[in-house]
Amino acid sequence: MEGFLFQATIFLAAAVIAVPLAARLGLGSVLGYLAAGILIGPVLGLVGGYETIELQHFAEFGVVMMLFLIGLELEPRALWDMRHRLLGLGGLQITLTTAAVMAGAMWFGHPWSISLTVGLVFALSSTAIVLQTLSEKGLMQTGGGRSAFSVLLTQDIAVIPMLALLPLLALPKSPEMVMGEALQRMNGSAPAAKPETGAHAAATSFIESLPGWGATLVTIGAVAAIILTGIYLTRPVFRFIHAARLREMYTALALLIVVGIAFLMNLVGLSPALGAFLAGVVLANSEFRHELESDIAPFKGLLLGLFFITVGAGINFEVLARAPFTVIGIALALIVLKGAILFFLGLAFRLRGRNLWLFTLSLAQAGEFGFVLISFSGQIHALPPSMTEILLLIVALTMLITPLLFILYDWLSSRMEDVAEPQEPDHIDEQAPVIIAGIGRFGQIVNRLVRSSGFNTVVLDHDLNAIQRMRRFGIKGFFGDPTRPELLHAAGLAHAKVLVAALDNPEATTRLVAFARRERPDLHIVARARDRTHVFRLYKAGADDIVRELFDSSLRAGRYVLENLGLTEFEAAELEKTFYRHDRQSVRDLAALWDPEIPTIRNAAYIERARALEHELETMLLSQLEETAEPPDKDPRDG
Repeated sequence: MEGFLFQATIFLAAAVIAVPLAARLGLGSVLGYLAAGILIGPVLGLVGGYETIELQHFAEFGVVMMLFLIGLELEPRALWDMRHRLLGLGGLQITLTTAAVMAGAMWFGHPWSISLTVGLVFALSSTAIVLQTLSEKGLMQTGGGRSAFSVLLTQDIAVIPMLALLPLLALPKSPEMVMGEALQRMNGSAPAAKPETGAHAAATSFIESLPGWGATLVTIGAVAAIILTGIYLTRPVFRFIHAARLREMYTALALLIVVGIAFLMNLVGLSPALGAFLAGVVLANSEFRHELESDIAPFKGLLLGLFFITVGAGINFEVLARAPFTVIGIALALIVLKGAILFFLGLAFRLRGRNLWLFTLSLAQAGEFGFVLISFSGQIHALPPSMTEILLLIVALTMLITPLLFILYDWLSSRMEDVAEPQEPDHIDEQAPVIIAGIGRFGQIVNRLVRSSGFNTVVLDHDLNAIQRMRRFGIKGFFGDPTRPELLHAAGLAHAKVLVAALDNPEATTRLVAFARRERPDLHIVARARDRTHVFRLYKAGADDIVRELFDSSLRAGRYVLENLGLTEFEAAELEKTFYRHDRQSVRDLAALWDPEIPTIRNAAYIERARALEHELETMLLSQLEETAEPPDKDPRDG
């Protein structure tokens, strides 16, 4: 027990010291974890190799949890939309990298079977490091981030056929190898296999005894069980847990889902990470999604950090010292080779600028599944023992270099402009009395109300995804920049009655209002404002009705507060109306004093008038409350 506590103290202390330091230096948490592992392992020798390997198997569960959380963020439709990148981009990356590495190994004189095995190992990238870093830097939703995720997901799926292929590449045992194994058994130096539990051993032997078609049916059944459980069983189970009203039960259920899926996938020979990702996708539309995220996220972060530390602690510097130039040279050559393949694939799939470099640099390393393939290849003699140590070290070194590649991406990104090809705007073939520029959360509600009331609208937005989402619901919109004069005229600006400026960008909204007012002095313009200062800018630009994003919803929230403080609904509603009328008049008064050249806090006339208006508001509300506190029992109209 003391030994376990000592190891836990060492790992946690190393993480607590190294990771914040790396974050302060702008190096990222992953490099901090790796550095902490190197410090407590090869440098100081505080943790041994055996303990590190055992701990790494446990820490790999962080990768499973990470893919489960990623699946929760992806709806099944989004995964279907990615099919071309999964099959095309991901499949080509694996095939081309395997072929290139295999050709290089054969050029150095290795047999084709060993060369193919090495190619399969190096074709994989690090899911843990790449996705963790993309999430930290907020790059997951970029074009390069989505493409990198597609390739990583394809690689995780490809591990399954790779494990099935490797036994076919096994080398015949040499007499020296057979004699060495016999001597190890006689001397008792061969490591004893960890005994399996009865249930697990029985299940494993059952799967192995099945014919090929039987194992396939069992595999399909396991995947179907995950999907059906996610669709039909999670809701009643969550309701049952909710009835207990114990917060820790939610965490226990979330862990049960992930651990149970990982166990099931192991039984049928599939990747636990792939099974967890599939379960996350199934539960993406569930109302319990956010609950699952909040429960799993802390465990994911700790286990991933532990995994990175074990990678650093497992680097064998003795092997590196024996052939430093060879090992480092192969590691760098691998990064350059994979990077070149990724670069040209990115170009072929229309990635440009920052997205292209993010895609190239993020996936240029080998990955944690390489450890699995190398160990398995060594056990089945697909790789000679002298090569496995070097390959393990090369994989670890490329993973160690990966955070530096992300730093290189940051440097390149800051010195380039995104040169993505602009999407051509739609041809606008409709006109209507109402033009709505911007179909985000604000413009959507306006559009629904107006159209549901029997009036036609023309919707413009520069976000292609937003336009496509609206079309799926049967609402036609046109893609293009609403501030461009030709698009506004094509939408019928010359004859429209109302323009709704509902863009997300305040500056773009102001430009749109100013242009529309110059073109059509008689046009009624309703504009969305970010805050009071933006109201003043829109007022000067010529907007007729200006709506602050949160003003009406905040008023309603304030009315609910008053009602729960003891006021009647009538009293709270009257105070809300008085506040609304006074605020609209106040904004007009303050707009006359607002000067864009002078900061508001230095505008003495503005501050003085604002204070006077606030005092006036307080007086009005108190007077209103006294008048409405006891409404008359008799309606004056009754005489």
